Amino acid sequence: MNYYSTSVTNLIEELKRLPGIGGKSAQRLAFHIINMPEDHVLHLSRAMVDARQKIRYCKTCCTLTDEEYCPICSSPKRDHSTIMVVEHTQDLAAYEKTGQYDGVYHVLQGTLVPSLGKGPDQIRFRELMDRLEKEEIRELILATNSSLDGEATAMYITKKVKPLGIKVSRIASGVPIGGELEYIDEVTLSRALDGRIQL
Repeated sequence: MNYYSTSVTNLIEELKRLPGIGGKSAQRLAFHIINMPEDHVLHLSRAMVDARQKIRYCKTCCTLTDEEYCPICSSPKRDHSTIMVVEHTQDLAAYEKTGQYDGVYHVLQGTLVPSLGKGPDQIRFRELMDRLEKEEIRELILATNSSLDGEATAMYITKKVKPLGIKVSRIASGVPIGGELEYIDEVTLSRALDGRIQL
């Protein structure tokens, strides 16, 4: 039985589709939106539509951006000879918050999951290999999550990159097994980066 009008119910149902938003959270958000000034709601809706229409992958590192190249890849102040490989854009943001890393990134947009048939062609692995063949890269830092899939992805990349003569390192422990980088504090991430080991 619906307690609310169709418009309210539809808004709650749409909000429930968002990750981490259950029924009660969706209801709270829906009523917050309904009670917001109309111009704020319009700004919110425009920001969502703009993001969906304008966001694309950076031509170099495959992170999400609204330009051809992201601000990090475009910056002459970054060390373009060191690439940190991460799973998602949120992981890149987590490392940027530490202020400890001045290289560039490569965002895989996922990991290998052999059990589900997700191989190198389903992530941004080919783009990484293209960069390594075209650019002067001194070190590749593997900063995938310490999960089974993250470890498998790091091992696969190591196996493919080592023959190119590029130094390959892995972030050190300190990042808990099964931990997601975007939820880990900056101090732990800094220690993991400082204590990385060569593979």
